[in-house]
Amino acid sequence: MNILILGSGGREHSLAWAFKQNPKCDRLIVAPGNAGIASIAECADFDVMDGAAVVVFCAENAVDFVVVGPEAPLAAGVTDATRAAGILTFGPSAAAAKLEASKAFTKEICDACNAPNAAYARFTDAAAARDYVTAHGAPLVIKADGLAAGKGVIMGMTLPEALAGIDEIFGGAFGAAGTEVVIEEFMEGEEASLFILSDGVTCLPIGTAQDHKRVGDGDTGPNTGGMGAYSPAPVLSDAILEQAMAKIVRPTVAEMARRGTPFEGVLYAGLMIKDGHARLVEYNVRFGDPEAQVLMMRLGAQALDLLLACARGDLATAQVNWANDHALCVVMAANGYPGTPQKGTVINGVDRLLADSFNMVFHAGTALQDADLVAAGGRVLNVTARGDTLAAAQARAYDMVDRIDWPGGFCRRDIGWRAL
Repeated sequence: MNILILGSGGREHSLAWAFKQNPKCDRLIVAPGNAGIASIAECADFDVMDGAAVVVFCAENAVDFVVVGPEAPLAAGVTDATRAAGILTFGPSAAAAKLEASKAFTKEICDACNAPNAAYARFTDAAAARDYVTAHGAPLVIKADGLAAGKGVIMGMTLPEALAGIDEIFGGAFGAAGTEVVIEEFMEGEEASLFILSDGVTCLPIGTAQDHKRVGDGDTGPNTGGMGAYSPAPVLSDAILEQAMAKIVRPTVAEMARRGTPFEGVLYAGLMIKDGHARLVEYNVRFGDPEAQVLMMRLGAQALDLLLACARGDLATAQVNWANDHALCVVMAANGYPGTPQKGTVINGVDRLLADSFNMVFHAGTALQDADLVAAGGRVLNVTARGDTLAAAQARAYDMVDRIDWPGGFCRRDIGWRAL
């Protein structure tokens, strides 16, 4: 079959890598792709935010299956356009994508289905938000309501930090995403990610992972889109996973269906675990980045079969076959990230590394410039490895990191520390 993946990051590179291993994949196109993706798939250049343009491209290229990677085209309704044109599609509708596009909407859903989550208040006025924070005190979590590329969350550990976070968001730091602010209780515990496929009725867990959001070692510094991840997440035991499915995920999917907006795609539940119980931090409606990289390394070719089953409404008969191993991803970012990254710096050594089912460098923000591989974004490379143990996967990943010659980049040196 001919497959089109929309996106340009490490998530999309890992999806493409997994799909290529499946004999069902005849022709693979990624739009717009990146320098690494171009080595395993065709890259196409058109507006992936324009549903009509996606439909035209699919018709001209006999595309059988569309997979939407990032959240922005989902929120823009690209899947609505492709499904209306009769194209088999993986990804939620724009109405269902509100679970990520609006944190306030997610709170409404949780209230309606009694899913355990943080206490909250929502504001469209900065003065009222400041009054609320002053009255309640710190710590609090300050969130831009809309899509902010994973960066619209400010931890107000002190009152001045919380007030500054309100001023930052309402001041336009995250654009239109910050026209409404959600202020949440600070939840203590250990955070982990649960990934579920849903065809609107059936919910199938397909893996767990743990991300490292802060830019610096020891979880210090500002939040980022993610500096590394590993899978599985030991904190998500079988008992806690089933509790999260029963009390959070299945009620959410049922409530979305009750409202006439069934959720069809991957639901990424960020969970806070404390004393053997899970509460919802937030939902994303696409694979995490860099969590996708560790999941795809462990799933391999079956990832395509699972996504097809989800798109066709056949999840009730699908199952996940996991190898009893571990995967770990180290994000290499451009100097200056998460502020203003230094773009255009030359990266050497990636092409000399092993590229197989145990060792992969997924490209996130790269480009080719006069035959040189250069940084073209903030998070640039996702160095990912598998091993029989998490320690072995970590050692293999950092060995690859140390073989990459890139003075213009940096990484955390402690990915996996919670489990190790």
